Amino acid sequence: MQTNILTITLNPAVDFATSAPRVYPEHKLRCTDPSIDPGGGGINVARAVQMLGGHATALIAIGGATGAQLLQLLALEGVPTVAFQGPGETRTSFSVTDQSDNQQYRFVLPGDPWGEEDVARGLRSIDQAAADNTLVVLSGSQPPGVAKEFPSILAAHIKGRGAQIIVDTSGPALFQLAREPHETIFALRMDGPEAEELADRPLPTREDSAEFARTLVERGVARNVIVARGADGSVLSNAEGSWHAVGPKIEVVSKVGAGDSFVGAFALALARGEPVGECLKVGVVAAGAACMTLGTRLCEKATVEALLPGAQLTRL
Repeated sequence: MQTNILTITLNPAVDFATSAPRVYPEHKLRCTDPSIDPGGGGINVARAVQMLGGHATALIAIGGATGAQLLQLLALEGVPTVAFQGPGETRTSFSVTDQSDNQQYRFVLPGDPWGEEDVARGLRSIDQAAADNTLVVLSGSQPPGVAKEFPSILAAHIKGRGAQIIVDTSGPALFQLAREPHETIFALRMDGPEAEELADRPLPTREDSAEFARTLVERGVARNVIVARGADGSVLSNAEGSWHAVGPKIEVVSKVGAGDSFVGAFALALARGEPVGECLKVGVVAAGAACMTLGTRLCEKATVEALLPGAQLTRL
């Protein structure tokens, strides 16, 4: 089934993942052959949608030889792309797993700074790529130089098109977003520590997370607010109520890509007309499936289908 999903990645990367017998300072670390994957929040969301049997187009800013490599990697995975010129060279990031204790070290580079014309070029590209009634997903970090107001600017920019936005952001952009109402933001997702920082208090229980999410809904920040609680699943609140979803217990191999897999599965279920509770449940299961994979791999459809019957959805 084809769906009208557009993901936006302003700060993409080519991700390298490898391992070494032991990670320690001041020595050459002999690593295994790396896995090389497209990276960046929106890109990974589009990849997750593709892996789950859906269709999403990834709108990305690229630059230089690394940008060309990124486009090639996406083409090999069959992910449709719309690319526009970003400043400088597309960044790289890498993770190294210490084989002695299975601890993972993740190194994330910032990317080249953006100017006003780069932001304007990005908005023009979004205008051209987002048709009426598109489900737009903004996920991942913002490049240096992009104002913290960008998610709010984007929400206002597509107002009147019948489009809906899912936003998964953090830091200053999240705090700015939480200050004012947004008609076009269908869902806003954050993890537990981000929610506690935004709430300025601990949120130890599911009910605490749900209550905080409800306050954002009541203020019109988003129609649905999702708080991820790690192994305890995720909570979603909207005007109709609150829900908690948790998947079956799994053995965690790597948490890389879990959040993006959640958003991809949630967006695909939403685009297919599923109720938000079911979207929440399949998102949680997809996040768990991603945690079962090595390196920068994401959720696999067969694993999601196998885990889904063991997931629980509860109204709070």
